[in-house]
Amino acid sequence: MTEPILRCEGVSKHFGAVQALYKVDFEVASGEVMALVGDNGAGKSTLIKGIAGIYPFDEGQILFDGSRVRIHSPRDTAALGIEIVYQDLALADNLDVVANMFLGRERVANGVVLDEASMESSARETLDSLAVTTLRSVRQTVAGLSGGQRQSVAVAKAVMWNSKVVILDEPTAALGVAQTRQVLDLVRRLADRGLAVVIISHNLHDIFEVADRITVLRLGQRVAVFRREETTQQEVVHAITAGTLNVVPGMQKDEGYA
Repeated sequence: MTEPILRCEGVSKHFGAVQALYKVDFEVASGEVMALVGDNGAGKSTLIKGIAGIYPFDEGQILFDGSRVRIHSPRDTAALGIEIVYQDLALADNLDVVANMFLGRERVANGVVLDEASMESSARETLDSLAVTTLRSVRQTVAGLSGGQRQSVAVAKAVMWNSKVVILDEPTAALGVAQTRQVLDLVRRLADRGLAVVIISHNLHDIFEVADRITVLRLGQRVAVFRREETTQQEVVHAITAGTLNVVPGMQKDEGYA
């Protein structure tokens, strides 16, 4: 496997008396789909929000493209080429696809008016490059799109800014069978284009459809990393529910536990 483009080494985070992450290692390489799984409260969201710059880790370090980086805000994350598509997608229902893809990054012509033609062309080009064929028009309002189409727009929005890493939070939640298939195919295409993809999901069937490797968190600790072709869903479930912890929460006060 190639050298990871994104690596977290020994990252920890606590909120008051609650240790949400404890010395977690995590990595993803370009062209790879890395799944991040765990039960509710395992630390998945905390890890991703730390990478996103929403709040800082208490200890550990983040390396990007081999160099240590300091992430203080989502702007720092975006500048590195890390884009995160959250479960709520953060799309504006009253705006069309083009306006959503350029929301906050609009192009201006002559310094005064929006360059609608340029933005529409770039939006079409990005969607075409991802083989998104289910949209009737990039001028449709998002309110009229299906769940799978919304997810496709959110992913296209993330990858059109020279992204190197795309993190997807529960991308198939609440989608039907056909829409789920569209999204999983899109995830695979992202990796085939050379992007590093992190997918967070509770659906192990989806994970085994697209992931190359699977990282398991349990009670804020990394308990296993599997290669998808060398493991089974039963083995992953066992790690999620009974994976061996390095320390027992509540027993290591000097290590940061309450």
